[in-house]
Amino acid sequence: MGARKHNMAERLKAERKNKAVARLRNCPTSPRKMRLVVDLVRGKDVNTALNILKFSRKHAAKDVHKLILSAVANWKVKNSDVRIEDANLYIKEIFVDEGRMLKRIRTAPQGRAHRIRKRSNHVTVVVDSAVNNESNN
Repeated sequence: MGARKHNMAERLKAERKNKAVARLRNCPTSPRKMRLVVDLVRGKDVNTALNILKFSRKHAAKDVHKLILSAVANWKVKNSDVRIEDANLYIKEIFVDEGRMLKRIRTAPQGRAHRIRKRSNHVTVVVDSAVNNESNN
């Protein structure tokens, strides 16, 4: 039983080494607008995703572009012995969660007030190497 647990722990450790995570917190863009950009690059190769974001006209694309570059840099720190060109990196997971909401008041006719909700979001990117996944399966 102990050997089986040890093997499982070693496999999980190896999987964790191949992955790199980057998070963007409290980005002042509505989560709905950010999800439109994130959906463009989910599951794509990193170079393809960066090209898509570079030429996208959405404002949120710039933030996601920087975030993917950060995830690649994190992967490079974890796997200093492997070349990025050989690793064949791809975006394994990317998702957007709702961040904090700033509530403001805007004046309205006849002495009333309307609530303005300024939304923000958290984006998480997981970059993985396709080469290691093929050898494990």
